[in-house]
Amino acid sequence: MRQIFLLILLFFVGQWLVKALRRHDANNAAGAKGRAGSRGPGAQQAQPQARPQLPEPMIRCVECGVHAPKSDSVLVAGEPFCCAAHAQRHGARPTGRDAR
Repeated sequence: MRQIFLLILLFFVGQWLVKALRRHDANNAAGAKGRAGSRGPGAQQAQPQARPQLPEPMIRCVECGVHAPKSDSVLVAGEPFCCAAHAQRHGARPTGRDAR
């Protein structure tokens, strides 16, 4: 029974060591990149790391209900549409007393 507990303990200690070594290597690699740009007065500054680009927000078309990227949408009178044809169709629809 002791041998099983010893094996389990050794497994967890080994996993912890592997993770610690990977973290150490990652920190050293990041530090080496930062030091490479500061080797002298004429050396170029290290480029800041680009942030990961977030996904583009989606809008829901007032006319058909389809979700489209915000950059591809058409805004008319504050209402989002997936295309210009849907914006025209929605604008041509009678409203108020004319709708009766």
